[in-house]
Parts: sequence; structure tokens; C-alpha cells
Amino acid sequence: MAGTELSIAITGAGGAGVISVGELLLQAWAKEGGRGLLRKAFGPQIRGGESAALLKLTETERYTAASQYDVLLAFDWNNFTRFGDEIRIARDALVICEPACDPPPEVLAAQPRLLRFPMARLAADTHAEGRVNMFALGLLGRLLGLPLDSLEQLTLQKLKAKPEAYRHAAIACISAGTTQAPDCELSLPKMGAKGAWYMSGNQAAGLGALEAGVRFVAAYPITPASDVLEWMAGGLEKLNGNLVQAEDELAAINMTIGAAFGGIPSFTATSGPGLALMTESIGLAVASETPVTILNVMRGGPSTGIPTKSEQSDLNIALHGLHGDAPHLVLAPLDIADCVFTSGWAVNLAQGLQTAAIVLSDQFIGQSTAVISEPLRCESQVAGAQDNDNDYLRYRLTDSGVSTLAIPGDADQRFTADGLEHNEKGTPSARDDDHQLQLAKRARKLTTYNYGNAWARVQGNGQVALVCFGSASAAVNEAADLLARQGINVRTVSLRLLAPLQREQLTAALEACNTVFVVEQNHGGQLFQYLRGMMDFNQALHSYSRAGPVPLSGHAIATAVAQEVTV
Repeated sequence: MAGTELSIAITGAGGAGVISVGELLLQAWAKEGGRGLLRKAFGPQIRGGESAALLKLTETERYTAASQYDVLLAFDWNNFTRFGDEIRIARDALVICEPACDPPPEVLAAQPRLLRFPMARLAADTHAEGRVNMFALGLLGRLLGLPLDSLEQLTLQKLKAKPEAYRHAAIACISAGTTQAPDCELSLPKMGAKGAWYMSGNQAAGLGALEAGVRFVAAYPITPASDVLEWMAGGLEKLNGNLVQAEDELAAINMTIGAAFGGIPSFTATSGPGLALMTESIGLAVASETPVTILNVMRGGPSTGIPTKSEQSDLNIALHGLHGDAPHLVLAPLDIADCVFTSGWAVNLAQGLQTAAIVLSDQFIGQSTAVISEPLRCESQVAGAQDNDNDYLRYRLTDSGVSTLAIPGDADQRFTADGLEHNEKGTPSARDDDHQLQLAKRARKLTTYNYGNAWARVQGNGQVALVCFGSASAAVNEAADLLARQGINVRTVSLRLLAPLQREQLTAALEACNTVFVVEQNHGGQLFQYLRGMMDFNQALHSYSRAGPVPLSGHAIATAVAQEVTV
């Protein structure tokens, strides 16, 4: 049977290999031409805890979190119950579990097709070193119609650093799971063209930065940004670049600024707590007009919050966290594929406009993996000013606000770069006119630059508009489709450039609308408050803000909008 999508949840203890099963299934599905998303969910514990691989196999590449799951494979029920808010079972779902324990009431309430299967015993019977997750991989692969040799090849590639006996046991268990899987009919999505890309948002962001010329990265590990750095380390080595693991976020941002001062396009990645520590030094980059790019993979907050779950709650600190008048760039990728473009664009803008760029990804985008078409790249370069005058002035007052940037070693072009206010030459100055002129210069270069059409993704027509940023874009587009089926036509505006806000373009995009909903994943309506303060809206303005950790739902957004506009 064919359907449009199929959602599969695999749950178990941390370290049980749940995520590996999800990754291998999606890779094998992609090799056959399938499309899909793997969302990874973890407990906040440093060791142990719960984990879940949440697969959504689809016909298209519009990826939202599944609202309910058609298949559930639970290694145990204790760890499943910790995902009670995130994993809802569809009626008549296929539930696979060990025979010994009964499913919890919320699972039984969905009246599932219950398959009690002794996976642990069968894996042990298959091989002395047998692992239940590999048996489950074979079982699910058979249900999805995936070739056994594809599963085996991908597994051997993943386990190539493991001992031969370990690999042999894994292959034996996959084969056993395939041959012993029961016959269960599933409604599978249609396959697409082969040759798609398989990558996470964190990998895509790293790729975009490398392609834009980044050759130095300094960072301190932090969930959920650490795998950006792990992936970039290998790429930088191949490109003769360098990655340094700093002792903390303060050192990381200052190393990044130092490398940028030396003429090397530089980059760091962190999450909310790390961004909080970096803000003073980011102000130094703004004042000294030193180009740096900071990727912030947002998580639940405040403080330690929920470090393994997604939330769009760092918008305020990204926009307003620097002290003084410190104009800088804030951008947000709209999905996994868009991380390549937006990350590269941020690096190009930071380099050309000689300022700091903060890129707001989040755990949903960053740690999810998807099958995507070849992503759009950022090819445009921002041209810097050329100073042909023998009298070099690092902070020359130009019409564009951008002045020539020399690097150490350039003949007769030395200058002072520090956090003190300065004159055109770079000499520290407390004069009122120098301060006013340099403040205006730093603002002018950002506000007068033509960012083109990349500032947002605008789709659809109608008198109702849904405005969002970042990962909320997928849920908003899903809501727009659902509303269209109810006869409510919607325009969606997914903001990629948040600062400087493109007010004229946003006004024009909303001109034909009489109602605007601002959709975001945080508790305080941070984007709503920002837009209300920056814009003169002629439309009725509504806020739809919901904090994490449960991802935004297109169905919930559509319901809220429909209730409001049909009253």
C-alpha cells in the first residue's frame, strides 16, 4: 500500500543504540530514493537516560515533526513514558515490544496492533555478542521493504572502527531480524529520485561556513552545537584550516576575533549559555569592525534549561544582548537544507560589512537529519571598500559605512583596534563628534546595504499572514496547507534576516493582508514583541507562541488561526 507519509518511533535507554537504528534506516531508505526526516530526542542526563529516534518518511521534503506515530518499537516501557508529550500513538498503530511487560495505558488507549516479539532473546540466540538494536534494524528494514544488503553495507561502514567480531555479530542480528520479522502491512510513501543528500542541520551549517571561506574555528563544546565542531574539524583539516577547542566560551570568541583581525575568516558555534558569555566580546567585534560569525544552536532555557530539546528563546539576547549601541547581523536558517545557504550568507555578510553575525539555528534543525535535494548555495560576495589614498584611515567615513580593512603586515596600513571609541584613524577618542560619527557609520553600513530577496521566504496569497523565523517555518507552511483546505488562504513570511529588520520589504509583503499571526517557539512571544516595536502594523496582530520542548504543530497553529479569523 502507498501513503503520503509514515512515522516511526524507536525508544529505549541512552546507549542502547536507538539512534543508530534510526540513522541506518533513514540512510537505507534514502538509497532507495525515499525522502524523510530523523528527529533525535534525548534526556538531559550526561550519561544514560532515555533516547528516541523519531522517523518521518514522506513523499516531499517539507519536514515537520510528526504529530502522531504509525509504528512504535519500544525496547522498554520505562524510557518510552519519558517521551509522553512527544510521542503520541496513532489509532491502530503497529506497536512492537518485548512480551514481558504491558504497554502503558496511553498506548493501549489507541487500540494498537500489538506485536509482542522477544527481540532481546532472539538477538542473544543469534550470536553470543548479539545486540537487540541490530535485530530491530533488520525487523524494521523488512517491514519497510529495504534490501538486506543495503542495511548490511551501511552498518559495516558505520562500524568500520569496531572489532571484526562486533561487526559479524551485528550483521548476523540484522539478518535474523529480517528473516524473523512478521508479515505486517504498512502504508509506505512513494519513492522519489535517487541521489539526494543526507545531512543534519549542524553539518549543513558547517558546510555553508566552509564554502564561504571560513578557515578558523574556535569553540567550546556545548549541547546541541558540539557536532557542528566535530564535523567541521575534518573539513578544516582538508582545507588547511584550523579548529581549536578553547577552554571556555570566553576564550573561544576572543580567539575567533583574534584570527579575524589577522585576516582569516573565522567562526564559532555555541548555544544559549555560551552566547551569554560571548556578548561582551561580540561588542568588541562590532566596535572594532572585525568580521566574525557565531552560530547559536538554540535549546530550552533559561540557565541549563532543557539542553537536549529545541526552543526559539534566544532571539532577545541575539538582538539586544550587546551593551551600548552595537548594530550587528542576526539571521536564522529556515530548515536543514537552508542551513547551507544561511550560514554561508552570514559569513559573507560579516566579512563584507565588517561586523558580527549571529546565526540562530536550534536543536530541531541542528540535530535532525534529513534526505534533501542539493541545497542552495550562497555565491554572492559583499564587496569591501578600497582605500587608494596613501593616507590610510581604517575607520574612514564612507557613504556606505564600509571602510578598507587592512591586516597585520600590510605596508603603511597599521591601525589600532580595541574596544575604545576612536577617530577615523583608529586612535582612541572621547570626543563627541568622533563618537557620533562612528556610531552612525556602524549603523549605516548595515541599514543601507541591499540584502536582496534573501531576507525572507514569502509564499502564498491571502488576507491572513503567518510570520515566523527559523525552524517554525515548516510548521507554518503545514498550517497554511491545512487552512487552505478550509478555504482560508494564507500568506507565509519566514524571516531569514532578523536584524537589521527589512521593514519596507516586510510592509510590502503584508500589504494585502488584514490579519497577521506571529508564530514562534518560545514562551514570551519574543518575535511578536520585536516586530510590534519595530513596525507600524495596519493589520490585526496576533501572537501564537508556544515554548518547547514539544515541536510546533502545524495542526495546532491552523486550529488557532481558524478559530480567530472565523469568529
